[in-house]
Amino acid sequence: MTDAPYVDRRALWRRRLGDLIFGLETPLARNYDKALIGLIVVSVLAVVVESVSGLPLPLRLLLRDLEWGFTLLFTLDYLGRLLGARRPLHYALSFYGLVDLLTILPSFVSLLLPGSQYLLVVRALRLLRVFRVFKLARYSDQASLIGEALQASREKITVFFIAVLTLVTVFGTTLYMIEGPQNGFTSIPTSIYWAVVTVTTVGYGDISPKTPLGKLIATLAMLMGYAIIAVPTGIVSAGLQEAQEARRQGRTCPQCGLTKHDPDAHYCKRCGENLPG
Repeated sequence: MTDAPYVDRRALWRRRLGDLIFGLETPLARNYDKALIGLIVVSVLAVVVESVSGLPLPLRLLLRDLEWGFTLLFTLDYLGRLLGARRPLHYALSFYGLVDLLTILPSFVSLLLPGSQYLLVVRALRLLRVFRVFKLARYSDQASLIGEALQASREKITVFFIAVLTLVTVFGTTLYMIEGPQNGFTSIPTSIYWAVVTVTTVGYGDISPKTPLGKLIATLAMLMGYAIIAVPTGIVSAGLQEAQEARRQGRTCPQCGLTKHDPDAHYCKRCGENLPG
């Protein structure tokens, strides 16, 4: 039994709006994406500048006005995506849909929490506007390729992470028993922190072993850190090769997983989702 093809029941104006916002087939759609990328970059720069203390009052007022302008434009973009999407709920609950929502919520929340006791909370919420930088990944074909590679390698990365977590736990517990509180290893969590810093070759130096045996264990941890540092690189590189090969053989629908679409296809022939690439 084969799945029935997806039937698009959107009104004509909604289909045209979806083609403008989600598509790249027309010069107008490409210019829309370019303009949106520019707005995202400028808005993130405004957030960064706003965090600087001692700014003149006129500049702060200008940044505030700019932020509300950005919020209005991104709100219109979000509403347009909801109206133009083939499956509005699927878009709203997707990663990019949630990011789009997070980019506009902080400014509106600040209107609902005007009390002075909430100022710090509002400030923290407004910092979520930096999430707009994640919107840039939507417009990069190479970013989607990396996403596919990470998705394909998630099990290997999980196993590697568990192995490293086990390793630093063993090293940390060992140094706690050897060095003890008198040398700064006051608890097993503190010793695991030292192990993480050592294995990752960061080496802050705020805690270090003092005994010969502790130094020997630390040396082994550092050497092992250099040995394992190439493992995630190899995993992701292999995932990138697999993702590139999968694209050569046929694009995969990110929604239903159907493969081997026609080279000139823009939508999945099973569920109607936009195809990558």
